[in-house]
Amino acid sequence: MAEPVIHESGGGEVIDDRDVRRIAILADIHELVVTESRYAAGVPGPEPHVHHGHVDAFYVLEGTLAFGIGPQISTELLAAPGTFALVPPEVVHTFWSPGPGDARFLNIHAPGSVANFAALLRASRDGREPTADFDTDDPPADGGLPASNAIVRGPGEGDMATLGPSTVLFKAEGGDGGGRFSLTETTLAPGAQGPVPHRHAALVDSFYVLEGTLAVRLGDETREAPAGSFALVPPGAVHTFSNPGDEPARMLNLMAPAGFERSLKEAARLAGEGPPDPTLMAEVASRYDFHPAE
Repeated sequence: MAEPVIHESGGGEVIDDRDVRRIAILADIHELVVTESRYAAGVPGPEPHVHHGHVDAFYVLEGTLAFGIGPQISTELLAAPGTFALVPPEVVHTFWSPGPGDARFLNIHAPGSVANFAALLRASRDGREPTADFDTDDPPADGGLPASNAIVRGPGEGDMATLGPSTVLFKAEGGDGGGRFSLTETTLAPGAQGPVPHRHAALVDSFYVLEGTLAVRLGDETREAPAGSFALVPPGAVHTFSNPGDEPARMLNLMAPAGFERSLKEAARLAGEGPPDPTLMAEVASRYDFHPAE
């Protein structure tokens, strides 16, 4: 069973660390694999390819990332920071860093047990053949599914919910990518408290801090997580978070599988314009694999 962990900025399991490219594994569990990468201007990504059993998704942190999607890479787009792109199975795709500066991004493969992406990266780093099959293939003769099957949400795009002075922007929900994960951009107001300490029976919870500093409790320990930090919370681990500072804190909340994001929308509707009631939040969340710690 995976243990909860916080990677500080620049942390994780480093696979490649050169001037032109850096790749680090932040999460490698059954539900998902998450990597953080930096590509210098002009550095290409993989050859066009498809996956059969898992989704491939990206969130651009800095710079510009270019995508080619669909048969014969028929659709090309430039993605600015804050862009989320999800490529479902059987859609041909690739990416590269067009410049002028570096591109930094998160890459999500889900389910991780199907993708075996981390095993492929480690084999490449160690100069050996992968021991596990990676779920990837060359583009099929018929070109695969059209590019319109991919989901792209640019900076600021997605449904928005308000919980008092804090906001939640939904970048990926249960209807996206077969419900394999959800992804939200959450802005916590200064002094905002998160949920009561709790655990999930089946959900993987994780946080990537975009701006400010998040206080993350894992078990009995609370740690500060500044911008660039990543916290992974496997099922069964007690956790919560808050923003004790004087400035807003902005984070990505990645959960797998999807479903819990519905509780945030429901709580926002019930709370109206006032500050969220922790008791009400816990009551709503309890319908979505949320179990307050004893």
